[in-house]
This record gives sequence, C-alpha cells and structure tokens, in this order.
Amino acid sequence: MSVDEEKRAVAERAAELVESGMRVGLGTGTTVAFLLEALGHLKPDARFVATSPQTEAVARQLGLRVESFGEIDALDLAIDGADQIAPDGWLVKGRGGAHLREKIVAGAARRFVVIADSTKPVTSLHAPVPLELSAFGLASTLRHLETARVRDAPPSPDGGVLADFLGEFSDPMELAQRLSSTPGVVAHGLFAPSLVTEIIVATGKTVSVSVPGGSR
Repeated sequence: MSVDEEKRAVAERAAELVESGMRVGLGTGTTVAFLLEALGHLKPDARFVATSPQTEAVARQLGLRVESFGEIDALDLAIDGADQIAPDGWLVKGRGGAHLREKIVAGAARRFVVIADSTKPVTSLHAPVPLELSAFGLASTLRHLETARVRDAPPSPDGGVLADFLGEFSDPMELAQRLSSTPGVVAHGLFAPSLVTEIIVATGKTVSVSVPGGSR
C-alpha cells in the first residue's frame, strides 16, 4: 500500500469513532484531509471544531456542522495526525502551523486519537520541532532559543510567527519544559503521552491501535 492508502485506512477507522451527538475536534494536515473525506461520506450528526481555517473550510464544504470553539467548553473526541510518534507516546506535531490550536483541542477532549501512516513512528523524536513565536520581541526570543529558525510561511491562525527548533535533544519532557518557559514561545509541537488516548497506525494493510503509557 502507498502512504496515501495508509492514511486513508486510518482515517476511515477513526471516522467510525464519531457518533451522533458528539462534540468533535478536527486536526490539520494531510492525514486529516482523508478523515474529512470519510466524515463527508458518513455525515454524522455531530458538532465539529476545526483547528485551522483550512480544515474548517473543507469541513463546511463537505456539509459538516462546524462551530466556534468559543461556543463549546469541552469535546468528546478529537482526531489529529502527527509528524513523529515515539514508542512511549510522545509526539511531534505542527508542520501545518496550527499546533497551538491542536494542543488546546487535544487538551479539551475526553478522548484524543492520533492517526498516522507507517512513516510517522520513530525510535526517538528529533528536530525539527515546530514553534509558534510572538512577533513582539522576536529577535530576543530567537537569541534565547539559540537553535531556531523562522519559517518562510504565513502566520499561524492566531497571528503567531512560525518557526522550528533545530537543536539536538534526547529528553522531550526536558525540551518541552525549556520551550514552555522561554518568553516569547507561544506554543511548541511536543505533545506529551498524557494528552493521547489512542494511536492508530497503518502499516501496509495492517491497522494497529496502541495506548500510550500514562494516557488518561
């Protein structure tokens, strides 16, 4: 199977988790594009929150009921992709530039499901780690980070500057704490296993489900 076929397989599996009456968060990225297509066919009677304008636009075109997250205080389910998945459940996310919203949605969901193709599991996480930075004091923030580079990309959905941390690291928790404590870093793309309920990965024709250690 091709990578796109794997993405379609996990997306269709995840779409079946959406039930009538649910409040569901939708992520951003190429795997989520297949999820939206699957949901468009199923047309579940659910309320959706989108993490990016792109996801919202496609979801509406497909006839899904998309609402502002300001109108919903909690989610039953959130589904999103990942850029890297470590064996212990740590994730790197955010190549699509919406990792702040993705983290907020994941944290608000009772069940956060990650969907991925066979290229996403890694033996250990590595750079680049996506960042969203404040435009105010940007040069100072970059100096404190030392090994970060601003992307040649439009701002995030909330107006932040998109960048990537490019340094080496062995402990994602330590790096996450360092990034979170750096003034000017609005969000980073390291997602802890405690946020993740299930990880669905397609490897060829096999679709497997795992539960990260320490998951809620």
